[in-house]
Amino acid sequence: MTTPRFLQIHSLHSYPAALLNRDDGGLAKRMQFGDAVRTRISSQCLKRHWRVAQDEFALHNIPDSIAAIRSRNVVERKVTQPLREAGDIDQAVLDTVESAFNVGVYGSSGTAETGRQPLLLGLPEVEYLREKAAAICAEHPQDADAAKKAADDLFNTRRGEGRNFAAFRDSARLPGGLEGALFGRMVTSDPGANIDAAVHVAHAFTVHREESESDYFSVVDDLQHKDEDAGAAHIGDMELTAGLFYGYVVVDVPGLVSNLEGCTADDWESADKTLAGQVVEHLVHLIATVSPGAKLGSTAPYTCADLMLVEAGSRQPRSLANAFRRPASAQVDAATVALSDYLNKLDAAYGAKEARRVMSVEACEIPQAERICLDDLAAWTAETARSGEAG
Repeated sequence: MTTPRFLQIHSLHSYPAALLNRDDGGLAKRMQFGDAVRTRISSQCLKRHWRVAQDEFALHNIPDSIAAIRSRNVVERKVTQPLREAGDIDQAVLDTVESAFNVGVYGSSGTAETGRQPLLLGLPEVEYLREKAAAICAEHPQDADAAKKAADDLFNTRRGEGRNFAAFRDSARLPGGLEGALFGRMVTSDPGANIDAAVHVAHAFTVHREESESDYFSVVDDLQHKDEDAGAAHIGDMELTAGLFYGYVVVDVPGLVSNLEGCTADDWESADKTLAGQVVEHLVHLIATVSPGAKLGSTAPYTCADLMLVEAGSRQPRSLANAFRRPASAQVDAATVALSDYLNKLDAAYGAKEARRVMSVEACEIPQAERICLDDLAAWTAETARSGEAG
């Protein structure tokens, strides 16, 4: 039996005529790999779509999951707005507390919305902040200066109350929400509130050279008279790409159990791993079936994975991206052969020490991997995380 400290999820997805992830110029994101330019999908894009998916395997369909909010306006809209709506607090006091909380949460540049970075806060943390703001306002109903000092002390780790996010995290389950437990977060104003990501997501890229064209389109004015200019009311163009993408995700199982259950990573094997099993089961389904994409209305970029390979093992993970350093044919069978050949080389050099299962639309031969359907693959991955053993 193998101890599954890491779950590695490899995938192949094929998309025709789409614009899955745009750069700041509105073009498809790209990267150079090997001797060829590839189309790319950023990890941020992939994680965003998995986070907000609303299908059967949505993350927040997991029992006991706790949501999170990513925003630059949590203090105004979720902490102080309910207090303003109550109408029984002096506005000068509330304004002072709001300003101090923005600095405490977002850092020294938090007084202006433009200076804040969107921060991920779990609903328990938001509620904690709301309760603290209400308590400060109640204690200093007419004294804005005293309210400011109390608010400043709330976030000060060297004097005063010193009750920062790190202290709160010790007393709450999933303080950063399920998203924080999976994908981590960084809080520049309070390093003690940082959460290390337990799910590591690589940028997906095409296994072949980029395939791109410019799509010219026109728009007709429905109310245009016959005697008016017969030209289009609008003309434009956008880039479309097609590609077969290799994706790679690693689940650090001790880190995931630690983030979910509040234990140390060293104690993961003795902790309750029920929730961790549910999370990875949903994650496998989401990776296989949720498509990223801009221009949804004009490209309908909805496809499912052609191949999903899951490996469970105890040694450091390693991507199979180098199987495609030399551009492969843009065909699933050719990409599968390249991936299998490279995995055989790795096994010959380092030994085959991971347990493997594969789901494939096409017939395939992956070294030492039993071929099963997606439901069984997700269930096997879940049981591997839950039991702490992989066979």
